[in-house]
Amino acid sequence: MKTTVLPRVCEEFLTYLRIEKEYSVATAAAYERDLRKFCAGQEDVLSATPNDIKQFIARLNRQGLAASSISRTLSCLRSFYRFTIREGWCTNNPAEVIRNPKGQSRLPKILDVDQMNYLLDVEPETRLEKRDRAMFELMYSGGIRLQELVGIDIKDVDLKDGLVHVVGKGNKARLAPIGRAAKKAIKTWLGTRGRFELSDPLFTSNRGKRLTPRAVQTRLKAYGVKQLGSSGLHPHMLRHSFATHMLESSGDLRAVQELLGHENISTTQVYTHLDSGYLAKVYEKAHPRAKRQS
Repeated sequence: MKTTVLPRVCEEFLTYLRIEKEYSVATAAAYERDLRKFCAGQEDVLSATPNDIKQFIARLNRQGLAASSISRTLSCLRSFYRFTIREGWCTNNPAEVIRNPKGQSRLPKILDVDQMNYLLDVEPETRLEKRDRAMFELMYSGGIRLQELVGIDIKDVDLKDGLVHVVGKGNKARLAPIGRAAKKAIKTWLGTRGRFELSDPLFTSNRGKRLTPRAVQTRLKAYGVKQLGSSGLHPHMLRHSFATHMLESSGDLRAVQELLGHENISTTQVYTHLDSGYLAKVYEKAHPRAKRQS
């Protein structure tokens, strides 16, 4: 594929994302790909109209791009043109009026409470098993993302108050809870570490280096095979399970939003999927005209 040379304004926008907005490397790279695709079909990106955007999106749709990817592309273009207006390059945002495509809502896969208990209620024997148990207990206990987990240092953990300081997407910090089982597992793991500094990573490899996300993924997958007979277990399932179980028990969407560190409550609402039987019971109990006649 021919490489598109990005206009200067696009390069400045990408620099703005990386430096000022502190976007992750992956997100910035995805936005750069989106911009290159768009610029390839535009003579002057600063003169693009809503119709140009519509035609571009239609082309992506014909190419079979997923609705979620098209939505991300639109998000990129909206952000880009907001940036150009702020910097005085443009006076209007042609992407602002374009709606995101409707796609199938993909609910996150979760483990039910029994599966989660079976996964975690195993007594670790080796040093690495104690580390793994602590990692997975902590992820489920606080709804912690994979990238947040590997960034935790020992000084970030407050076992007395049951809190851990994590840094999430967009470099946003929050406090996540540490439950009883996670506290015990972390204490057991730290007891095998020998001497350590508070500035050391909480979870380390055999060589004492900070664990990589890939290493955690590999260990959890093996853990899932051993405990559940499933090779499909991945770190985000623990976060999804945490959110769903909290919401099912409390019904407090706002609290779950805070615990997950979601900026918008619409992101958290994906976890409101409950089994139809449960919903039917709630409806029958609550709605004045739903109750069966005796």
